[in-house]
Amino acid sequence: MTAAIRTHGLCRDYGPVRAVTDLDLAVEPGQVFAFLGPNGAGKTTTIRMLLALQRPTSGRAEVLGLDCGRDYVEIHRRTGYLPGELALYPRMTGRQHIAWYAGARGLRDLSLADALAERLGAVLDRPARELSKGNKQKVGLILAFMSRPELLVLDEPTSGLDPLMRSEFARLVREVTAEGGTVFWSAHELDEVQRLADRVAIIKQGRLVATETVENLRASTPQTVQARFAQPVDPALFAGLGGVSVTACDGMAVQLRVTGAIGPVLRAVADHDPVDFTAEHADLDELFLAYYREPVAPEPSHAP
Repeated sequence: MTAAIRTHGLCRDYGPVRAVTDLDLAVEPGQVFAFLGPNGAGKTTTIRMLLALQRPTSGRAEVLGLDCGRDYVEIHRRTGYLPGELALYPRMTGRQHIAWYAGARGLRDLSLADALAERLGAVLDRPARELSKGNKQKVGLILAFMSRPELLVLDEPTSGLDPLMRSEFARLVREVTAEGGTVFWSAHELDEVQRLADRVAIIKQGRLVATETVENLRASTPQTVQARFAQPVDPALFAGLGGVSVTACDGMAVQLRVTGAIGPVLRAVADHDPVDFTAEHADLDELFLAYYREPVAPEPSHAP
């Protein structure tokens, strides 16, 4: 099956600064693929290269089996895009934007656009210059979704949306993938990612540092173990176990960070009359921060 997105050694330089380095990505059809990183990590630069809005310094990219450098017109026809910095014509209303976009796409049936506007509660009859950030974002979402594209490329799509509209966005994404579409979603807010994404890639300083399913990423993270006992315990009983560190202790209860096997911890707890026990993997927020605390080797200068 042809990948929805595939990159090979993709790089982008801005003068002496390398914004994206040797990026290898594969996004399968029907997935919600979350592309995570803070501002400045290289997410938007990557998206612009995928859509041929910028050319890579080296490497290549394919979208829907098409070469991004050669077939960009066809890629644009089959892709819906919401940029991170949405620019609407200030004097045009949302409805005028939809009509203009439909004309450019050759769309005659605007029933989906109307349904999206109703679901999102979009304000369509005021000039864009009078709209709030959230209402502009709703117009952008309508423009991205209304052509039923095979691939949606969304750069920070929930920026400016309230919690109710974020929930509606989540439903829209699920509907797209249920129909076989693919969503490539750049984000740094992680709550929705945990609920919606099939796979996650984490980019740091232009380099890909992890690509995995959300479930596998969580499974590879440290566990937090909390145990309460009938009698006071010595935390040194646990600190000596491999891959275990004591993060809190109040005499009757102990909290542990476990990076190794859980079996020795369970046996040690069982030997000391526990009355309560919980074990949880770190959530995606903690995992994300852990990757960003780890240093990345400095890039060599590309200055002449």
